[in-house]
Amino acid sequence: MLLGGVSGVLLTVTVLTVLWWPRTEVTYRSTAPTTIAYSDESAHFLTLVHQHSLSGRESYRMVIGRSPGVSYGHWLDVDTALGAKGIESTTWTESGVRVRFPTRHEVFVPARFFLGGR
Repeated sequence: MLLGGVSGVLLTVTVLTVLWWPRTEVTYRSTAPTTIAYSDESAHFLTLVHQHSLSGRESYRMVIGRSPGVSYGHWLDVDTALGAKGIESTTWTESGVRVRFPTRHEVFVPARFFLGGR
């Protein structure tokens, strides 16, 4: 009987672990202002995603594109130490989007990389 109880606990822990990981958490979201008109005539979004893997590895990724979700768009991997500090601001222009981090790092992504559904 004791063996069945231990097996049940292990099964429960395994199921909970699989349900919990991997997981994706949005830590920042920005929408291009409607005053910026891109050639594809769509709204555009920038999202910073914190990803947790089953092995315990954490990573950060920026996703920029027409979809407000995080599954489709132009992806950029962000250093884990930088991503953990978050994004301070985004500045959208017709030529692209500038991302500023609290560490004073900046990334500029030209619009041609996220236009047209990429």
